[in-house]
Amino acid sequence: MSFRPPKGTDDLLAPRSQSWREALGLWEDWSARYGYPLVMTPVLEATELFERGVGETTEVVTKQMFTFTDRGGRSMTLRPEGTAGVVRAFLASGGQGPWKGAYSGPFFRYEQPQGGRRRQFWQLGVEYLNVESPVADAEVIELGYRYLETVGVADLELVVNTLGDPSCRPAYVEALRRYLDERRQLLSPESARLIELNPLRVLDSKTDRPHLDDPPRMTDFLCEPCARHYDGVKHLLDTLEITYTEDLSLVRGLDYYTRTAFEYVGRGLATAQNALGGGGRYDGLSELLGGPPTPGVGFALGLDRIILSAGKEPGSHLDAYLVYETDVTEAVVVASRLRRTGTRVDFDGEGRPVEAQFRMAARLDVPVVLVYRGSDLPVEARASGVSHEMGLDEVPEWVRRSRDT
Repeated sequence: MSFRPPKGTDDLLAPRSQSWREALGLWEDWSARYGYPLVMTPVLEATELFERGVGETTEVVTKQMFTFTDRGGRSMTLRPEGTAGVVRAFLASGGQGPWKGAYSGPFFRYEQPQGGRRRQFWQLGVEYLNVESPVADAEVIELGYRYLETVGVADLELVVNTLGDPSCRPAYVEALRRYLDERRQLLSPESARLIELNPLRVLDSKTDRPHLDDPPRMTDFLCEPCARHYDGVKHLLDTLEITYTEDLSLVRGLDYYTRTAFEYVGRGLATAQNALGGGGRYDGLSELLGGPPTPGVGFALGLDRIILSAGKEPGSHLDAYLVYETDVTEAVVVASRLRRTGTRVDFDGEGRPVEAQFRMAARLDVPVVLVYRGSDLPVEARASGVSHEMGLDEVPEWVRRSRDT
């Protein structure tokens, strides 16, 4: 009997996993540069958290959540997104004042698996709470943009829009509802059902988008504070020299967004999977979860699609492989010395013949092979078909230079 991963989930092994390790390492670096400490929340939450926070009419809640009743009779859900859980944790901690958090981890949605869309997927995200200024929006957007640039996303595009707020959005929603009602016969049954429940969700339908020529625009209904906020975000993006495109039909897929909405797109991918992630402002989410008024803005990125879009061949997870002609105990000591200098090195733990050790080095596709013949002899470093001899203490710096060039 053999077991396979559940449908829509994957085993991730070397060498493919090296691309993920590098991308996650860059994420830790960039989120730390912007002052976002690590936040870790449960993979499992009360179902009501997502029903209230994400929205009962969203496709995430109605169709995609992995929900079950636990042994205590409670309805529990594997997290389909990160913001609701992070805001819940912030409220539970009694947090006050400006607050930041960064996270990464597995999330779950019951979708039809395809390239770049899995039932278990990995997201990276940040949340910036208790700051209402457009400075927070611009900082969050820039962090995601700079990270995606560094990872190497091909043809990266930033798309922005505004969704207004509870004071000005109702007039827009009513105008949109009338517009959609006139086209009801052209729409899919699901979108026709949403006209009354949540017409903004219809704009998010790729199936019905061809039938929605020139719909009402939120920018024509903005109140003065929302217009000023949106102008402030765009001005800051211009100042930061971040190129963006305005898409007045962009609404994102979750109900908690207000004012700023944005999306990162990798134009090098097929249209069906080119959205790498996005986010926006969610100033009313805290109140939906029973907390005090707390402005917030954040984003989530899909690591699966980022790796696809970057399209780089994974490198070796090692800097070097140690081939030794001495006793295996001596190799253990040498490898330990090199590892303590930051060198990623491995060796054969079985004491096999030198020829077998070289074959393992070739199989691992390491950039440097180190041949160690004894403590009184120089180490031979082989890289790109060229051999160099040096003392053991010189090896770490030489390997670092080789790695960086």
